[in-house]
Amino acid sequence: MLNNPPPHAINRSLAANAKVAGPGKNAIKIIFSIIAALVALLLGLIVLLLIGFETGPVNLLIGLVSATLPVPIYLVLVIWIDRYESEPIWMLATAFFWGAFVAVFFAFLINTASGLAVTVLTNDVNAGRTFGAVVSAPIVEEISKALILFVFFFWKKDEFDGVLDGIVYAAMVGLGFAMTENIQYYGKAVLQAGGAGLTLVIIIRGALSPFAHPMFTSLTGIGLGLAHQTRNLFVKLIAPVVGLLAAISMHSIWNASAVFFGGEGFILMYVLIMIPAFFIMFVVIALALRREGQVIREYLTPDFQGGLLTQEEYNQLGTIRGRMGASYNAFSRGGLNHWQARRQLNQTASELAFHRSRLARGISAADAREREAAYRMSLENLLRHLRGK
Repeated sequence: MLNNPPPHAINRSLAANAKVAGPGKNAIKIIFSIIAALVALLLGLIVLLLIGFETGPVNLLIGLVSATLPVPIYLVLVIWIDRYESEPIWMLATAFFWGAFVAVFFAFLINTASGLAVTVLTNDVNAGRTFGAVVSAPIVEEISKALILFVFFFWKKDEFDGVLDGIVYAAMVGLGFAMTENIQYYGKAVLQAGGAGLTLVIIIRGALSPFAHPMFTSLTGIGLGLAHQTRNLFVKLIAPVVGLLAAISMHSIWNASAVFFGGEGFILMYVLIMIPAFFIMFVVIALALRREGQVIREYLTPDFQGGLLTQEEYNQLGTIRGRMGASYNAFSRGGLNHWQARRQLNQTASELAFHRSRLARGISAADAREREAAYRMSLENLLRHLRGK
């Protein structure tokens, strides 16, 4: 029996051969990350306290439980979309908690202040509420959610490869934001109408429109993704702006339908705009997945022609169906150990292909050669492990 290394040890060569920061730089990153996490947590706690003052502690708890229970299901659905190159867990978590803690805090603060200002200026409470819902909320919320996407776009270019990544990160931000917002809505529903009110609001927000916020913010993510994967300077500059404006506009129309036309307007908006938009988003995701498959096939061709990959392995890595079939075969032959190794092989091959794609588009890195060598070494180790050699 061959003494093959376990899957979790195989990819250590990637980390060992990639760019390694000095101890001082790593310590600064860790300290900064801890501080950022604590600040985000503090802002989230402040938002919960403000909601608690509005709804009462018991209703806050009911809203918290009702809003968080379905979240894992939504998260799995979003993560499942990213079939070729899984995004780093820490970036997905950062996006989610940015939406749940940071974006919500600033949106709550600015929306409340702007609504009060309009109420004072017009001496009309309804005017303040309408302005807050139709004008302030779409602008403030979409910008606050988009900030983390722009951070990823500019400072994590190696993990933001196109439209699909933009959709995934945006959906995570939107889900986090919607979760915290639902805590408030559910808590207020219990306060005002008891269990019947909670049930109605859960149906509207939790069943009919759980992906409203993710869909709005995904328009910004699509714009950033298009900017990242194109070489056209005009598209690079205009696509993110158009995406953000589209997110704000769709959010505003969504809110306005309920504010101006009540329940009937909401249902009409849902049927005529939201459902078609949802299916269009699926088409965009399918096209983005197709593009990613093309990128992987194109930039793994040298490895196939050079003999590192067999024809079968090359074909499997280039399609979702091929990857799923290869993962199933690995599990049936070697159990969990081989299945994990196959998943790592899929991920490493994708990382190598997208790394080459970024270089081809002029997105260079100081450690480009070292990183490619590390990906190649990891790929060789994984292939050797799976082949049993």
